[in-house]
Amino acid sequence: MPKNDNMLTILWMLNSGEKWTAKQISEKLEINIRTVYRYMDALCASGVPIISDTGHNGGYSLLHNFIKSPLLFSMDEKKTLLHAAQFAKEAGYPLSEALENATSKLKMYSNQEQERLLSHHLAGFEVINRRGYPAVQPVLQELEHAVANEWSVEISYRNSHEEQSPNRVIDPYGVVNWNNKWYTIAFCHLRNEIRSFRVERILSITRTSFSFRRPNEFSARTFFMNNLLPDVAGKSRYISLIISGKAEALDDLCIHWFLEHHLQERTSTQAIFLLEEEALYTHVPLIILPYGKSIRVIEPQNLKNKLVAVASELMEYYQV
Repeated sequence: MPKNDNMLTILWMLNSGEKWTAKQISEKLEINIRTVYRYMDALCASGVPIISDTGHNGGYSLLHNFIKSPLLFSMDEKKTLLHAAQFAKEAGYPLSEALENATSKLKMYSNQEQERLLSHHLAGFEVINRRGYPAVQPVLQELEHAVANEWSVEISYRNSHEEQSPNRVIDPYGVVNWNNKWYTIAFCHLRNEIRSFRVERILSITRTSFSFRRPNEFSARTFFMNNLLPDVAGKSRYISLIISGKAEALDDLCIHWFLEHHLQERTSTQAIFLLEEEALYTHVPLIILPYGKSIRVIEPQNLKNKLVAVASELMEYYQV
């Protein structure tokens, strides 16, 4: 019997709830007792919680209820995992090969009826996302390893002005997927501060011989979101923004990544936001111009004037 089959048989023997000695297992499987010891070591190394008791009534047994989870899944659990895998795959999950292997195993250890039901559910559930940058995958994989093992990496990076900045060493604290783009939150040794880097702008990445320690309870998500929104701490000049328009356009505005944090009231025909003055005149015009005539700014008047100015600048730009 192949090694994997023997190890699986040992696992099910131990799951019976009885204690088995190495001699009993060797006789049952017709293998050398030294081979049993090697199999036990391999199972323990893979994370199986085997209890070994010595003495007259000694033997091997499994920690209570180990086999019930995570090795066995209900149909709903399998369906949920396969659906989640679709989301991850469409988002450009870096460990796609391992993800494919995991979902294949879920289907493999299902009977024909279960497999038919899973295929039926998957056929009716699809995720469509914008295509990412193919070159991002190997960079994401290297970043994932660096985050998990706390390795410093050296990167070549292109900034927002399309210029290549000097190579720098960073300590990746985490990876974030936001708005269909991947970012790494890292301590930058060049700038001596924690910063976020767009992964598709990383032109090259090389593992270094240095390691780091991520700060306790550091959250890449929290850092990213806190830096995504303008800092309004200590600022008291807030202005109401009232917008009317079609329900669909208003719905979309109310869940916009920036405006949703400032929503105060929503009716069937209007949305009211409360924003800091500077953000109102710098961020908002570029957000609402693409909605065209599907929405209308009711107040403040100064924002209407700003929209006219921005639209006029665009007209002059394209008339040249």
